[in-house]
Formats: sequence, C-alpha cells, structure tokens
Amino acid sequence: MKTLKPREITDELNRFIIGQHKAKKAVSIALRNRWRRQMIPKELRDEVAPKNIIMIGPTGVGKTEIARRLAKLANAPFLKIEATKFTEVGYVGRDVESMIRDLTELSVNMVKKEEQEAVQEKAKIMAEERILDILLPSVKKTALLNNNEKEQEDSSREKMRSLFRSGRLDNKIVEIEMPDRALPMIEIFSASGLEEMDMQIRDIFGNILPKKTKKRKLKVKDAYEYLIQEESRKLIDMDKVIKDAIERVEQTGIIFLDEIDKIASRDHAHGPDVSREGVQRDILPIVEGTTVNTKYGMVKTDHILFIAAGAFHMSKPSDLIPELQGRFPIRVELDSLTKDDFYRIITEPDNALIKQYKALLKTEDIELEFEKEAIEEITDIAQRINEMTENIGARRLYTVMEKLLEDISYSAPDMSEKKITITRKYVREKLGEFLEKEDLSRYIL
Repeated sequence: MKTLKPREITDELNRFIIGQHKAKKAVSIALRNRWRRQMIPKELRDEVAPKNIIMIGPTGVGKTEIARRLAKLANAPFLKIEATKFTEVGYVGRDVESMIRDLTELSVNMVKKEEQEAVQEKAKIMAEERILDILLPSVKKTALLNNNEKEQEDSSREKMRSLFRSGRLDNKIVEIEMPDRALPMIEIFSASGLEEMDMQIRDIFGNILPKKTKKRKLKVKDAYEYLIQEESRKLIDMDKVIKDAIERVEQTGIIFLDEIDKIASRDHAHGPDVSREGVQRDILPIVEGTTVNTKYGMVKTDHILFIAAGAFHMSKPSDLIPELQGRFPIRVELDSLTKDDFYRIITEPDNALIKQYKALLKTEDIELEFEKEAIEEITDIAQRINEMTENIGARRLYTVMEKLLEDISYSAPDMSEKKITITRKYVREKLGEFLEKEDLSRYIL
C-alpha cells in the first residue's frame, strides 16, 4: 500500500475529478487510516474497524470515479456492484457473498499479473528457446553429437536466433501444443446460493479429468507471445499468489455498493419494503465482518472498506435499518455540477474528454482544436439538456461530445484537411436542433 498523506491522496484525485472536496477528504482519511492501522500494535490492530462511507448525490457527479481512482491509487482490489442486484431472490438474484468471491477473483488476477510481470524477462528467454527448438529441432540427442556436429548445430541455432530477433520469421507458421480447455459442461448451477457449489464441482472435474492438449498452427510472433504467457505461469508460485491475494482483499479491498438508496425502506411493514429490508439484513454481516468461503479459501471481511452511494431522492440514509446505518459512520454529500464544473471537467483532468478526442483523431493525423467559446457552448448545451430531461450529470458531456464529433469521426480516415477547429457556430449547427425538440433530446442526447 502506498503511504501517501491525505493531502497527497486528494491531490492525486484532483488530477481526474473536479470539485467534490468533502468526498475526497473523507476517502483520503479512510485510505490513510488503513496505513495507520498497520502501524499500531497487533493486539489493537484487529479492533480498528474501517470507517465505511455513504456518498449522497445525484448521478454523474463523481461518486464511482472517486472510489475507483482511490482503489487504483492504493493498488487495492476494487469491486463496484449495485445493491439492487440482490433484491431479486431465487433464480434471478445473487447471493450477497458473491461480492466477496468476485473481489477475491479480481485480487488473484491482480497479484498473478504482477507476478507474471516480475518474471517476464526470464519467461521471454525461455519462450525464445522453445521457439528455436520448434524451428530447429535436433536430429540427434546432444550427448550423441561429436564436437564438430555440436558446433554446427550451435551455429545454426544462433543464426536462427538472429533471424527470429530481427523479426524476419514473424509470419512463419509453426505448430505448438496447447491445452484443450473444453469442459464437459457449460453450466451446472445458476441459481442464487449455488455459485460456490458450481465452482467446487468444476474444480473437482478439472483435477480428475486428464489434461488434454491439441496442436495448433500459429505464426511465430503469436506462438512466441503465447509461450511467454505459458512460461510466466510456470514461473510463478500460485500458492503464494493466492495467499497474497486473500491478504490484499482482507486488508485493502474496497467494495463500492451503488444504489444503496434503492434498498432503503421507509415503511417496514409489507410489500417491496420487506424484500428491501431483507437485502439490508443479508448485506449486514458482510459489512460487520464475517468469513466467506471462496474457491481460493476462507476470506474475512472485517477490514474491507465499503463505500456506499445513492441519490437518495425518494429516501434518506436514516431509512436504512439502524444496524446498517451504524456500519457507515461517515456521511458525505456531493455537490451538483455547475456550468463552470462542466467546463473544468471537459478540459482540466488528465483524462479530460477533449484530450481524449484529440488523441483519438491524432491517430488519423488530424489535429483537432477547440475554441474557448465552442467549449463554453458545449457545456451550456449539456447543462440545458440535463435540465430539460433527466439530469445525468457529467455523463451528459459524453453523449453531447459524441454527437458533436460524429461526422468528423466517421470521415476522418478520408479527410484531406488535417487541421480542424471546432467553433461556437459549428457546435450550434450540430447540436442546436436538439434544444428545440425536448422529446428528441431524450432519445439522442
């Protein structure tokens, strides 16, 4: 875990997210507290529970992005899931414990990728030798070769190595053996609560059935890439990967529980509210701290950080059951976005939309420029469409920009003009009609 100070965490978040300082402050403290917890005596460490957070605010103001960027910053396993996924029980719904299994799977893949990158150079050397073995198979065993024959074979191998490294053999077809991954079943159980049994049965069959292989013809460059992956898998210790992955989930995992307001019930007597309260009670032990059985072993949830979010238009956090409220002690309200926020969102962050479109069209050798007045017009139109129809916050900028640049994106490969300047007039020509037709804007923007 990176040991960034809260102010440094906020500064990093500022690179991608405009405004919302209160929310950034809350998550920065939560992340720093994880490092602080690791520094205190062990007997006290287990007693320090994570300070889970509820973010309150309309859609498109940055709730998910804050949580996602925080997890990336901490190099932590991160899972976003809608609380409403658990409202449908039976065949359609999901067992609440599945979120921990999903998070563990993500963590295993994350650690495995890191380990593979660490052994990448060694794997490349081994993969190269295997390619040379395929390209230049020995006629005799090395032990039976005399000195002259051995020198000739070594010389031939080095010549082949030189050709391989120069790329001149890239398109040559070779045959390699690959595992046949076909399983004798497609799906065993899909109903809620049976996912774990499904995984266990698959593992049993995978271990019992003989490992089948099949020969496939590939270009040398593709075979080389495949063999690098295969060799890197052999070099890593999967037991260690799983152990590290589980520890990472338990100590640094973050679950973003979206649409928490949809399972908040104001009337606990009957109807849909009973179902919603039932979901809350199912989620409660996971948040409080329990042990979940996954295909990789037992995972404790005591110190996973939960960040819940919702618009809370029709309900409020106090409509959640008291036990669940108590597990989310930090409440932070996010601000609605202004026209000035829109302007900053589209221009300032490292991943700003205008920067993205410039980079995309640069691949077609087109230099795309935006006049300041054109950007102001874009943000004004986005805000007005949000007011006319459903307010989807900054996400409206994506639909507006896509519609604005649709013709340019389509014609870019064939354009003779390589420098295009987006003016206010162009923006009004392309988008003005949608402001006059409210019903049309609902479907197109």
